[in-house]
Amino acid sequence: QRIMIAMAVACRPRILIADEPTTALDVTVQAQIFDLIKSLASEIGCGVVFITHDLGAVAEMADRVAVMYGGQVMEESPVRELLADPRHPYTRYLLESITHEVDHRVEDIGVDFALRGCRFGHRCLSAHGECNQFPPLLEISPGRSASCFLQLEEPT
Repeated sequence: QRIMIAMAVACRPRILIADEPTTALDVTVQAQIFDLIKSLASEIGCGVVFITHDLGAVAEMADRVAVMYGGQVMEESPVRELLADPRHPYTRYLLESITHEVDHRVEDIGVDFALRGCRFGHRCLSAHGECNQFPPLLEISPGRSASCFLQLEEPT
């Protein structure tokens, strides 16, 4: 991984795309890779797009995060705000699954939503008729957005 990262930054890119750079690495090596990416990005002045399924890595590496499901952005936010107050149902379920605070089962409730509207609608316990339309990315507050019609109903 270190060699691949060094090769990637050798040509001094403006953006470094790191796709699952710490998958299958032990925690010590993960921390070293995080430090390496941060220091190299700072040294050459490039941005980093960090793609991962590991929310611990997100908390460690990201300033901003886009949570995706089925190729659709569900929520986009500064990472600390998202971890403290997730607004999209998928983001909530995802974080609950990590903290083991799940008090409900997420089940497939039909494919109509996934085919026409919200990609998560077929598994969302809060889904309603409007969710079979494609939800726009709605601004929750400055710098925060969620692709969910429920945001129109909840106070910001």
